[in-house]
Amino acid sequence: MPQRTLITSALPYANGYIHLGHCAGAYLPADIYARFLRLSGEDVLYVCGSDEHGVAITIAADKEKVTPKDIIDKYHNANKSAFDKFGMTFDIYSRTSGDHHHKVAREFFSDFLKKGYLVARDEEQLYDEEAKMFLPDRYVEGTCPNCGNESARGDQCDNCGAYYNQTELKNPKSLISGKTPSKKTTKHWYFKFGEFQQFLEEYINSNENLWKDNVISQTRSWLKAGLADRAITRDLDWGVKLSGIEGIDDSEVTGKVLYVWFDAVLGYISNTQEYFAQKGKPEEWRKWWQDAGTDYIAFIGKDNIVFHTLIFPAMLHGRTDGENKYILPKNVPANEFLNLQGQKFSKSRNWSIDLQDFTNEFTNPIMTDVLRYTLTMNLPENKDADFSWYDFQARNNNELAAIYGNFVNRTIQFLFKNFEGKVPEFSNREQFKNEWTDYLNEKDTTLLSDNDKLLIDELARHTKQFEKNLREFKHRDSLTSVMSVARAANKYFNDEEPWKSIKNDQDKCAKTLFVCCQILRSLSILFSPYLPNSSKYLQEILGENVETGEAISSENRIQNVVFPNLEVGRQIQEPKIIFGRIENDFVEAQVAKLGDKKTEEAKPLEDLIAYEDFMKTKLRTAKVISAEAVPKSKKLLKLQVELDDEKRQIIAGIAEHYTPEEIIGQTVVIVANLKPAKIMGLESQGMILAASNAEGKLSFVSPKVDVGSGAEVR
Repeated sequence: MPQRTLITSALPYANGYIHLGHCAGAYLPADIYARFLRLSGEDVLYVCGSDEHGVAITIAADKEKVTPKDIIDKYHNANKSAFDKFGMTFDIYSRTSGDHHHKVAREFFSDFLKKGYLVARDEEQLYDEEAKMFLPDRYVEGTCPNCGNESARGDQCDNCGAYYNQTELKNPKSLISGKTPSKKTTKHWYFKFGEFQQFLEEYINSNENLWKDNVISQTRSWLKAGLADRAITRDLDWGVKLSGIEGIDDSEVTGKVLYVWFDAVLGYISNTQEYFAQKGKPEEWRKWWQDAGTDYIAFIGKDNIVFHTLIFPAMLHGRTDGENKYILPKNVPANEFLNLQGQKFSKSRNWSIDLQDFTNEFTNPIMTDVLRYTLTMNLPENKDADFSWYDFQARNNNELAAIYGNFVNRTIQFLFKNFEGKVPEFSNREQFKNEWTDYLNEKDTTLLSDNDKLLIDELARHTKQFEKNLREFKHRDSLTSVMSVARAANKYFNDEEPWKSIKNDQDKCAKTLFVCCQILRSLSILFSPYLPNSSKYLQEILGENVETGEAISSENRIQNVVFPNLEVGRQIQEPKIIFGRIENDFVEAQVAKLGDKKTEEAKPLEDLIAYEDFMKTKLRTAKVISAEAVPKSKKLLKLQVELDDEKRQIIAGIAEHYTPEEIIGQTVVIVANLKPAKIMGLESQGMILAASNAEGKLSFVSPKVDVGSGAEVR
């Protein structure tokens, strides 16, 4: 067991509100894990904060006609408030726009410059003469060099999925002035990422049996393609400025800032330093980042995998020397994406549920628990998952209310009706408690009934699974184990029939309710990482010291959860119903809020083409004979396909949906008479057809039978 565990969640970008998809990706799983470790008596530090630099911030500021500072303040404060209401237990939730973060980021840049890890290069970039600024990719629009789409972005075409350098865009237009930009030479610094290839390969190989398959697969696809140098600076006013750094003349870095991908991950370190500085222990941060006794777990979504498995580890390793010996992530349990009622989250289509909207509308903290429960049971741990209001209703009514809530209510109501609301006394109670412990230690017992033993078995077995699954980041399975204890408790209550024994064997009835009270305590602890509000409420009415994982426990409450520690005679408070029913009209009202109604009503018909136009397109089958990742691109694969006796090279934007190994040997359909196009400097001699489902997942259009390569499709 480690001396301590450092936990981070990906810093959310401060240009919009956190929605439920974000919560399921990098935040709720981390909070569950942090609470669990604290309840186990382990030393934990949970660090997060807002990512507040980059061009997306300036775009949002331009749209709202305010300053970037106004944007980051608005969204940082709103998201922090929503996280608080959601029950997130960050030890610190800071931001990257502060002076201290800028200092840390500049120190990393300066250190890398001195060590020779950075190289300066002159390159052409689009420049707006009227606005007098170099144009980031998102500030440019034009004609796609691949398919001719006239509203392609600066580096990517949403129509055909092609990627390219912005200087390859045809008829480019500045989104600032509306004018045609010129090409102008600028200087940027590049991180020699490739120099860390061997180190990173060894690092990944050492973790291949610990990390999720999706994490290892995506990471190795980058390593297989070869790690290329990455630009570390941008021409932008908003961000970490580089003037005053030794080894660079200030005139060279005027109007330049650190690229946001480089400085954002350093927020984990700067926020940790800030936390301990506030506590008057400015050097304590080193124990968490530079001591081998710390395990570092980085929770992220799948779109951030390589930043935390390759780029950040390379940066930490590059910074390591002498006193600075940084630890690396022990695990990066990345989740896939959560969809909303079968479709991708989309703010523009109003197909989204913002966390702040939920917490502001449903102020009862029990509703927050229902949300945490539903999200946990639908976490996209291994593949994309889905949240729906119908499932929210079903989880509440059929599980939280009908199983867990039912056991709580029937137990305590029976206590008040028959035992004055106290944990009941019964004969041989001390021997019974001792035999409970003996039974767990596989010793002989005489007082325990078969029902007692069965329930204790279920409690011990599911608690063990609960702990094992959580340590393996299988949150859904872990929560299922806890609910299984509640199911077993209801069965025990039914099988013991206390409503009968109260009439003819009060001592047995008292023993039954004593056991049920112990299970109530156990459930209040086991549910704490997931349902902190209802767990707090249950612990309060049981007269327990409230511990739901917000702070490090004074004891290992998880280890002690299987023992009967609730003393006889304790007065229990009469509760209200914890989980009320959710009716259909509630669900219908929430579903009605989704979707852009105006857009739906005015949706135009798709443009129709003539039959003759369609016949100009030549579709052929082709066999993929080789595939490899395109350097500097996380979305492109370079394919070699066989078309009859001819071989062609096709650049396809499918790297996030297929690994190279998956598609070699597949027969696909291609547009065979498309003009060759340059994508990221590589010639593409055709286009592969793929279908996109509601979640945005691409799948090849392929014949069901083997028709060979070169077959005509019509």
